Amino acid sequence: MRPLLPALALLVAGSFASAAEAKYELAPDFLKPAEGRKTIGNGHGEIAVDSAGLIYVSVQEKDAGLQVYDQTGKFVKALKLPSSLHGFVIRKTDEGEFIFAAVLNEQRVIKCKLDGTVVMEIKKEAFPEAQAKAGLKLTNCDVAANGDIYAVDGYGKSWVFQFDKTGKFKQVFGGPTQKVAEKGFANTHKVFVDNRFAPARLLCLDRGNNRMFHLNLDGTNPQMIADKGLRNPSSASFHGELMCVAEIAGRVSVWNKEGKMVAELGANDRVAEDKAKGTKKETNTPGVPPTDWRTGIVTSPHGITFDGKGNILETEWNQFGRVLRWDTK
Repeated sequence: MRPLLPALALLVAGSFASAAEAKYELAPDFLKPAEGRKTIGNGHGEIAVDSAGLIYVSVQEKDAGLQVYDQTGKFVKALKLPSSLHGFVIRKTDEGEFIFAAVLNEQRVIKCKLDGTVVMEIKKEAFPEAQAKAGLKLTNCDVAANGDIYAVDGYGKSWVFQFDKTGKFKQVFGGPTQKVAEKGFANTHKVFVDNRFAPARLLCLDRGNNRMFHLNLDGTNPQMIADKGLRNPSSASFHGELMCVAEIAGRVSVWNKEGKMVAELGANDRVAEDKAKGTKKETNTPGVPPTDWRTGIVTSPHGITFDGKGNILETEWNQFGRVLRWDTK
C-alpha cells in the first residue's frame, strides 16, 4: 500500500498560486424547479450528466421520478423510476448510453435507457445468500470497460459485489472483514470505476472511516488516497485527470491524479461549531430549510458530477432539494 498522505491544508478556490491548481466560479441559483413546485423535492441521491448535456437528479418522493434538466437548469421531464433510487451513473457501452442505478429500498440494481425503460435488473436473488439474507442496502453502482458491474452495500455491511454485464454474480469483497490500514470497510457509501489509471481502479468512498482509497478491479491491492482532513466523502466524479468529491460534512473538494487536493468549494464554516456542540444544524443533515441556505455554501453534499466541460454540479442531502454548480475558469 502506498504511504499515507499528510494532512492537507484547507485551501479556498481562487486563492492558489500554483498553475496546477484548479479554479471554479459559482453559478448561483442555477437549477429551477418544475412548474408548480417551489423546490426540487427531497434529495437523497445522485446527479449525473449525459453526453447531450442533460442533467439527471434523483428525488426521493412518491412519483417524483428521476428529474431531467437542460444545460440552463430548466426542468425538462421526470423519468418514471423508483423513488428510492439512491446512487446512479450514466455510462456509454457498446450498446449505447444507459443509466445504471442502485435502488435502495428494493435491494436491486437496474440498467435503463435514457428514457427510463428498464432493460436489465440484478435482483436480490442474484446476490450471494450470506449477504442477501442480512438485508441488502445498496447505495450505488458503476460499470467497468468490460461491462462488469460493481454495487456496494453502503448502508449495510459495505460489501462490494461484482457482476458480469449480464448480471451474473462473480465475487464479493470488502465488508467488515477486509482490512485496509487495519480497518474494515464502514459505510462505504459509493464506489466508482476510476479510468484515469491504466489499468482502471475502483475508488472506494469509505465514509464511516472518513477516508478514500483505491482497489484493483478484482478487489485487491488497496492504495490509500487520503484519510485525514476529509469531511466524510460521499460521492465522486472524474474529468480528465481531476476528481471532484462531495463531502457530506460540508465541502466539495477537487483532487488531482496524484491524490492532492487542488480546490475546495463551498466549505461550510459552521462544521466546527456543529461538532463542538454535538449538533447537526448545517452539515450532515437534511433539515436545512431554504431560508437558511447561504449562497455558495454547502450543507450536506451527497451526489456530484462533472459535466462534459469540466463544470461541477453537486446535489445535497436535503428534504427540499438543492443543487449547486461551479463553472471551471
